[in-house]
Amino acid sequence: MPGLFFSIDGGDGVGKSTQTEMFCQWLRGQGRDVVACRDPGSTQLGDAVREILLNRHDLAIHRRSEMLLYMAARAQLVEEIIRPALSQGKIVLSDRFLLANVVYQGYGGGLDVETLWQVGQVSTGGLTPDLTIVLDLPAKAAAGRINRQLDRMELQGASFHARVREGFLTEAGRRPGIVVVDAALSIDEVQTAIRQAAAKLVESG
Repeated sequence: MPGLFFSIDGGDGVGKSTQTEMFCQWLRGQGRDVVACRDPGSTQLGDAVREILLNRHDLAIHRRSEMLLYMAARAQLVEEIIRPALSQGKIVLSDRFLLANVVYQGYGGGLDVETLWQVGQVSTGGLTPDLTIVLDLPAKAAAGRINRQLDRMELQGASFHARVREGFLTEAGRRPGIVVVDAALSIDEVQTAIRQAAAKLVESG
């Protein structure tokens, strides 16, 4: 039986990490074998690229270079972690995936959105999540939830993050397989909405 691939996405500060962990625990409670990962990250290459992209404030990184670094990390994640897990019938749950790259470097950074999708198809070998859940919150409210030192992408400014939010909503409206959940709800209500969105796939899988 083939596995299932879910991604949870959204702007910085919307609660992705918390909700991904809760969803993962719920799936395991259903007796499912779950592999959790993050994009970029979860491989030796991905973690090295993540460090460059998020924490190297001293490096000048052009948007196209930034985009390609994310794509390289994702290619490694797909081949090393995601495809093997899916081939074993496991559920893969990724904290971010290709949609984030399209939205952050496209809508936020000004690169061509369709080109980003095309490069993304190359980087993933055509692999797409069975369902992407976007946690939505106004950028200002989301920024107010971050109570730690900001990383390089989080420091891009209010207008950048407003464009990112609009990008997520625009892509959710024009592409299948993307569900938007209101992240202004309580943590438990958000989690309930995520489970409801995924339930049919989980039951049929």
